Amino acid sequence: MAEKPRIKLPTDAKKGEVIEIKTLIAHPMETGLRKDQDGKVIPRKIINKFTCEFNGKPVFMRGYMAPPLKPESRFFVLTRQPLALCPFCQSDAEWPVDIVVIYLKSASPMVSAGEQVVVTGRLEVGSWTDPESGFVSQIRISDASFRRG
Repeated sequence: MAEKPRIKLPTDAKKGEVIEIKTLIAHPMETGLRKDQDGKVIPRKIINKFTCEFNGKPVFMRGYMAPPLKPESRFFVLTRQPLALCPFCQSDAEWPVDIVVIYLKSASPMVSAGEQVVVTGRLEVGSWTDPESGFVSQIRISDASFRRG
């Protein structure tokens, strides 16, 4: 399993352009559903964290802050489209499927939900539970900062 990951990038990209990057990583994997010859469950073994930087520098994403729970916070949810109401505050609201949780370096005042922001930080993929809030994320940007954008 010492293969290098395969990465597919666009042949050209302009500065500031959003691009899609695909990767395939060879790794030992086990679902946690199979049993060994003695009938014991083989423990689950999957990739549970993936961190991305580009040329040693943090990545960035552009989007909108979902309406925050507090006026100043250390984290917020980035959405593709601006939202008028917090979908996480209502049990019957439809959750956006294309969200990214942003964990800031330090607490910061939030901007209005209709303003676009550019977030810079370390991209992480895989299930993680925030020990302070209990919020579970699959995709997040950590050590982040943002600017209006």
